[in-house]
Amino acid sequence: MGTTRSTEVPQEYLEGYVRILGHAAETGRRPGRDELDARRAEGERAAEAGYGLRTLIGAHLAVTRQALAGRIAAHHVLAAVEQAVDAFAEGYERAQRLAVRQEEAARREFIDDLLLGRSDLGRLSARADRFGLHLAQAHSVAVARGPESYEDTGAAIRQVELALAGRFGHRTFLLATKDGQLICVAPGDQDDLLAHFAKYAYAAVAERGLVAIGRPHPGAGGVVTSYEEALNALDLADRLLLEGPVLRSADLLVFPVLARDRAAMADLVATVLGPLQAGRGGAGPLLDTLTAYFDSGCVGAAAARRLNLSVRALTYRLERIHRLTGTDPGDPVQRYTLQTAVIGARLLNWPERPL
Repeated sequence: MGTTRSTEVPQEYLEGYVRILGHAAETGRRPGRDELDARRAEGERAAEAGYGLRTLIGAHLAVTRQALAGRIAAHHVLAAVEQAVDAFAEGYERAQRLAVRQEEAARREFIDDLLLGRSDLGRLSARADRFGLHLAQAHSVAVARGPESYEDTGAAIRQVELALAGRFGHRTFLLATKDGQLICVAPGDQDDLLAHFAKYAYAAVAERGLVAIGRPHPGAGGVVTSYEEALNALDLADRLLLEGPVLRSADLLVFPVLARDRAAMADLVATVLGPLQAGRGGAGPLLDTLTAYFDSGCVGAAAARRLNLSVRALTYRLERIHRLTGTDPGDPVQRYTLQTAVIGARLLNWPERPL
């Protein structure tokens, strides 16, 4: 559909309506099915031609006033007006709904091609212009995950889109859903836009979601890289029990580095944490204790609250870990080795998955 026109409405969209008025005024006959279908078709044509509905309705009312000049506006004439104009508006709205569905389908196809990097760069760049993206620039991608899947026509995405558009304008970002998650692609130098996206996306799901933001990278391939970084951040959040609501991949770069040499990491976990399996209940409870302790900045009282334990019970667990592993969580030098091993255990999903 084109842009809305403000010019005078051509007579071709009104001729059928004028005939309906004439018949109603002369005979009292209301419009038949064929005439109403014709009005719906004219409404579709007017919508596709880019005329605004308000302008079109105004033209119909003006013609009505002219047709009734000098006549008594009998009930049957006004009834014909109501039916004919309603049918015209129905056709107009039908064309608009079709245009929206086509636009959404085009957006869906584009976002899939963009994020999967499966389209020719030149063709992808040409299509990107339609959605306000200039792929020669750097872009960042944010991914929001909620307790339930985001839907293309759901209330959450509409709420986020309206909030962002009101603050930044429609042509500065691309919003779409993919695999039940809400995706936002924005210029790499507009970090405030992604920060607000995270805020609105989190609020739209009653503050029960998680948002990950990838780093800015140039070109179409950079969008794919930033998207993958955001997905990896969400994966790390699951494995490391990272707290949100917003995670930035730039803050998590150490974890991919640690996971890069899996054999070395597995050896570290087995050597440092393997003895925990001899503890009562296995390694799981003691590993959870270490995780809470390190996540609390090695503050015993805070860690105890996280675990719903007394400080005395937490202290006992830490002492048991020291005895089993020979590594003291309270010693700054030994703590680094122990904490790195704990991170490795989460990355490798140990002890649930054997090394």
